[in-house]
Parts: sequence; C-alpha cells; structure tokens
Amino acid sequence: MSHDFNFSIKTQRLDEHYEPSTSTRITTNFANLARGESRQANLRNALTMIDSRFNALAHWDNPNADRYAVELEIVSVDMDITGSDEAFPSIEVLKTYILDKQTNERIEGIVGNNFSSYVRDYDFSVLLLNHNKDKPQFSIPEDFGDLHGKLFQYFVSSQTYKNNFKKPPVICLSVSDNKTYRRTENQHPVLGFEYLPNESSLTEQYFQKMGLQVRYFMPPNSVAPFAFYFFGDLLNDYSNLELISTISTMETFQKIYRPEIYNANAVAGKVYKPNLKNLDHSLTQIIYDREERSRLAKEQGKFAEEYFIKPYQNILAQWSANFA
Repeated sequence: MSHDFNFSIKTQRLDEHYEPSTSTRITTNFANLARGESRQANLRNALTMIDSRFNALAHWDNPNADRYAVELEIVSVDMDITGSDEAFPSIEVLKTYILDKQTNERIEGIVGNNFSSYVRDYDFSVLLLNHNKDKPQFSIPEDFGDLHGKLFQYFVSSQTYKNNFKKPPVICLSVSDNKTYRRTENQHPVLGFEYLPNESSLTEQYFQKMGLQVRYFMPPNSVAPFAFYFFGDLLNDYSNLELISTISTMETFQKIYRPEIYNANAVAGKVYKPNLKNLDHSLTQIIYDREERSRLAKEQGKFAEEYFIKPYQNILAQWSANFA
C-alpha cells in the first residue's frame, strides 16, 4: 500500500493573553514565556520590545518611531499519513504581520520565526545522543537529518503551504558558539554587515538537508550576527519591512534566551567568536526557564520516537527512499 502525507494548519494569535495549547511544543520560546506567574508581563514586554526594535530599524518616514506594530501568529502544522487516521504535530512557527498605523495597512510578513519541530527534537535529543553513547569520539549518523529534511521540503512545496503563505520561509537562528565569524565589506541597509564563518556547523548541515541556504548578517545596532536560513535570494525576494519583521522578532527572543550573545555589552568586531559564558551582558526583565527548555527537548524527542518514528518506521523509510 502506498502512503502519502497530508498537512493541516491551525493558527492562533500570540498576544499578551496567549496560553499554550496542549499540543504546542512547550520548549518553543514563546510558549516558555507564557507560563507561570509572570506570563502576561513576559508576553507584553516581549511584544513591546519587538515593536520598538521594528520602529528603530524602519526609521524612514517614521519620525516618532511609532508608525508600525508587529502582530504575531502561531502556525501549527499537523501531518497525517494516509490510512492512519492519526495526525502528528509536525512543525510550529511564528508568522509576522506588520501594521502600518499611518496608512492603516496590514502587511503580510515572513513565516518561519521560532521554527520548532518534534522530529528535529528526536534527531538531536534521542538519535544523536544514542549514536554517541559510550563512544570515545563524537560522530554523526550517516543519514542524520535526511527524513526531517525531506518532510520539511515536502511541506514547503505542498499545496497546503502555497494556500496559506505567499513566500518561502526564513528561519533566523543564533550563531554557533564553536565557530569564528569574520565581517565582510558587504552591507545591506536592513540586514547590516555580512559575516562569514570559519567552518560549517552541524546545524548548518542539518538545515541544508531541509533545502535551505544560510547567510550571516548583523543588523544595525545589533551586537552580534544572526544566521538566516532561506530558499532563493534572501536580499531580493523579501521587502525591507518583511526582513525587519523577522529581525525584530528573533532579536527580541534571542536577547531573552541568549543574553550572553545578543544582549552583550560589547558589540561584535571584525572577528567574532560567540561565548555563552560571557559575563559582560545584561538581562531583560523577562523570565525564561532555559534549564526546563533543555530538559523538555529530550522529552519531546522521545514523544516523537514513540508516536511517530517507531510506529511508522517502515512507511517512513519507504517514503524517504522514493522522495525525489
């Protein structure tokens, strides 16, 4: 029997009243903020930071730095295998919308912010750890990331994706603390100076299997570069406002989650090596439980193994082998 995958999309507004659903990956940055006694203040402060950063970058025709506001929508993608009658939570991302208060326009932004995936949790927190258990030297399984990469590409090329999103996703991540980055002379008005890494990272290789290229840029008045993963042409396929919506959103979350890098008191120079043990940084007033996030990533990886990888192992292997 031949099997295929069908995708369904659910959306939910991310605002100060947001409460994570039972199917949301609770390691996701925005879900972590929306828990505990400070949940509403956390969300309100994070959204204010995003709006402020957006207006600072979109400074033209914006003399009072209050022309724009950013709306965030949580996009949850469920995947079901034909004939199984069961859906599995596949991907969750944020999509941005830009509110121009001067023209009363609501402009569609970029999807892909805060990208999260149960299968990726399985790959890094279960498969990779088990592969290296009790081994003297770290190594990577030969097919590491193959299934996840093919599933992601299949989703992005699906009619479901095309019906919901006008442009391909852009995924903005932190730079790697085990690489060195050198600033080039290439400068974009919004993305800022481009940096080049000294070598490829495991994350870079993993995202390449998803069909994504990567470039590193440090936006104006940021303190460290970001990794931008994309299809096509990052600099020409998206408008300045679209790019700013991703920068302002992801810089805010990185300031909260990785303050040692993105809320550091010193700006990255021509040669930059990120340091997660950097003590010269400032903390935001937003409470974030990083220890819980790491622990839950393992739990969610095991969830993916139990309810998706193992039950459909043969089907997934056959589908992956036939994927063009």
